[in-house]
Amino acid sequence: MSGSPLTMHNPGTLAQAAVAATAPEGMLIAPLWKRIVAIGLDIFLLTLIVSLLTQNKFYGVMMKLDLLVTKDVLWIILHWVIHIVLYWLYFKYTGRSYGRSLGQRAMRIAIVHDDGTLLGEAHWGKRGFHKTRYVIPILGQLIGLIDIFRTWRHETKRSPIDLRNHTVAAVDWSLPITTRGGLK
Repeated sequence: MSGSPLTMHNPGTLAQAAVAATAPEGMLIAPLWKRIVAIGLDIFLLTLIVSLLTQNKFYGVMMKLDLLVTKDVLWIILHWVIHIVLYWLYFKYTGRSYGRSLGQRAMRIAIVHDDGTLLGEAHWGKRGFHKTRYVIPILGQLIGLIDIFRTWRHETKRSPIDLRNHTVAAVDWSLPITTRGGLK
């Protein structure tokens, strides 16, 4: 017999094998459930802070959709714009400061480039803008469900946001200590 009936394969999942060409050795992609919990923690935290600071009036006014057909339409639109901008600023500046959002930090997820290098400061604004689509009331939850399905179906298990920004949501302990984020 010329060949062995046994073949050796690299350990890991199909997703890790697909990203392995450019990623550092041993980098693990964060499970989808951890990413969902992380964004949920981020949304809960910021919504709680805004609600406490405004005595829950901000979100009460923002969700009065019946006012969209009155002269107060600009007031409602202003609340929606403030809501989106607050989340964009949160995602942008927690990313710049910690290399990830606070929810991602709690779930031990690091955001790095495809090749395992840290994201520069310029990348966090664009990535934060893409994440704000999940906080649009009602529509954001539908977009989130679609993105969960697309991430689950994708061969590398990378989200549409990761694909657009050429990033990977990795398990932080699987990265070299210099690229884990949050070490400033």
